[in-house]
Amino acid sequence: MKIVCIGAGPAGLYLAISAKLRDAGHDITVIERDPPGATYGWGVVYWDDLLDILYRNDRESAEQIRAASTLWREQVVSLHGTEHAYMGGYGYSVNRAPLLEILAQRATDLDVDVQYEHAAEDLSEFADADLIVVADGANSRTRQRYAEEFGTQVDQGHNPYIWLGTDRVFDMFTFDFEETPEGWIWFHAYPSSSGISTFIVECQDTTWRRLGFDRLGDDESMRLLEDIFDQPLAGHSLISAARGRPASWQRFTQVYNQTWRHENMVLIGDAAHTTHFTLGSGTRLAMTDAVMLAHKLLECEQTSMALKEFDEEGHAMMRMAQASARSSMAWFENTDRYTDRNAVDFCYAMSGRNSLQPPWHYQHHLLTQHLVARKTQRLFGNGLRWARARKRGESLRR
Repeated sequence: MKIVCIGAGPAGLYLAISAKLRDAGHDITVIERDPPGATYGWGVVYWDDLLDILYRNDRESAEQIRAASTLWREQVVSLHGTEHAYMGGYGYSVNRAPLLEILAQRATDLDVDVQYEHAAEDLSEFADADLIVVADGANSRTRQRYAEEFGTQVDQGHNPYIWLGTDRVFDMFTFDFEETPEGWIWFHAYPSSSGISTFIVECQDTTWRRLGFDRLGDDESMRLLEDIFDQPLAGHSLISAARGRPASWQRFTQVYNQTWRHENMVLIGDAAHTTHFTLGSGTRLAMTDAVMLAHKLLECEQTSMALKEFDEEGHAMMRMAQASARSSMAWFENTDRYTDRNAVDFCYAMSGRNSLQPPWHYQHHLLTQHLVARKTQRLFGNGLRWARARKRGESLRR
């Protein structure tokens, strides 16, 4: 089968890898409009469920991704920089640039033709392709040309946000909410590589305008944010440019498509669906799409049937994830409704923003604010992580 993937992000590259592993006879080309390494952003987060999938699907790239990742333990929520509350759990983060380098090299090793600086302006260029996989992100130009056929609905979130880096290393997943005379502004940060943390700032639109971010240049914006978050940054700097491209304020793009298939085209990853960044699931869902589609192409005799099953099963799986993401986004767009609470109750409200909590959960939350309980919870988490790593055959030296 001749397959063309439009977009060399995690979705497109991992689809190429997954399809080649299942049938080395596939002729697969991945095209990307940008040059190599011209990615945006800093680190992306994921959890053990993704590592389980990656190790089962392709141990070679999974080991490299895990080696390039940073482990973080616990989550801390701060109000005014003085009140703190905690949530348990652990996760992983990996910088987007090395993640894409690993996937591109693995695809190339499997004889996938990865072409950079190649824009898909006219799909007639791929008239001989049996399948065109559209994986060029939330702002997919290819999907926009066929918006009516896919039943595309695109909405913008209300809150402005900016994706930055910092040379302060946060060892926990950190949320910090600061009150200014113009309103509340907050960040969430996590370690993403040696000596660097990802630092995502968000606020309501009225606060953003009152603080002047709609008028300030890049350097002025960075200085103002460093001043606002002076205490949690502890004298460290914010970094705007990732690989030469300065960060810019954005509003989250919600993407929904009634169908992910049209003729010999199929949407995957953010081109098909998006989930708000406060859930940290975009990369996991993109790579899960890739594995599912590759499996359907192997399992079904006809490509049309493979796309039909992928579309139906994928939509069913995404319903809960997108509903949860919408709830999470709405909570952060209305954060000021909760900021009159103490940090512990504020943290509890945030932890339940996208799911119903059983009655006993609040008492458990209160218990885990104590240091001894947190240490016990961390030990339990370490044991769980060790058991899952051993089960999937991961090296335990880290």
